[in-house]
Amino acid sequence: MIPVNSVLQVGQFPEVMQAAIDRRIIPVRFPDLNANLPSGSFESILIRSNTQLPAQLLEKLPTVKMVATCGVGYDNLPLDYLKANGIKASNTPGVLNDAVCELAIGMLFGLLRRIPQAHEFVKSSAWSKGLFTVTTTLAGKQVGIAGMGRIGQDLARRLEPFKVHLAYTGPTRKDLPYEYFPDLQSLARASDILFLACPATPKTEKMINAEVLKALGPQGYLINIARGSVVDEAALLVALQQKWIAGAALDVFENEPNPNPEFLNIDNVLLTPHIGSATSETRQLMTNLAIDNLEAFYNKKPLLTEVKN
Repeated sequence: MIPVNSVLQVGQFPEVMQAAIDRRIIPVRFPDLNANLPSGSFESILIRSNTQLPAQLLEKLPTVKMVATCGVGYDNLPLDYLKANGIKASNTPGVLNDAVCELAIGMLFGLLRRIPQAHEFVKSSAWSKGLFTVTTTLAGKQVGIAGMGRIGQDLARRLEPFKVHLAYTGPTRKDLPYEYFPDLQSLARASDILFLACPATPKTEKMINAEVLKALGPQGYLINIARGSVVDEAALLVALQQKWIAGAALDVFENEPNPNPEFLNIDNVLLTPHIGSATSETRQLMTNLAIDNLEAFYNKKPLLTEVKN
């Protein structure tokens, strides 16, 4: 049982997630972090992974001992502060794999077959004046995945039927039937398509740099379903503009929800507004898992999906 008003709900939540929250708990809402902090003796925080949780806010909430974030990523949390102050944290891995992988496959075909451009081609009546451009097939391609965790492995299994050769890189080799590359640059050099499915950490920050993009080459495609921070966007813009690579599909950006406007004027990029987990079914599952973790905390049981920091 979660006590009424013991949970501080930080940031904005979509309607489908708010409905799931309200069915199970009665939190105190704090949608605007620039507003005055509500009064109360809060023991936990419920937050989305796209909302930064400042350590300065936690300093004002000494009674908080647990943070539940809705999302697989937890780079929005001040992990050092949490660890130093004995504050537990949880995320929601696993339940969003299907939705993220579905979007990744959709972005892949949208990029290779130029589906958004084909849609506009028909709508604008350009078809009556000539043929649409010839595009690229997936079968036979070398597909690399940077990050072979839960999402990376689910993505690889979905790609297997498309007659591609799969390879990956990560901190360690795993017991998987795919070729392993010890570093990102060598994986990029061997890939026609490079997916990013790694976590956002100090080690992965801007790991997609000019050298990796040049290794991917003028026939290569980049698809980012991870975090915007893993890509050096300045280098990517140059790579797209100068045709170092054939194209890119991006669901995440460094500055959300206001990505670099230069991306809007490039014809070899496919952009989506960080919607990897944005299905009603997935958002409900994420919210319920976050609340399950809160219930475990209040019942003094181990968290179901604790962030080990």
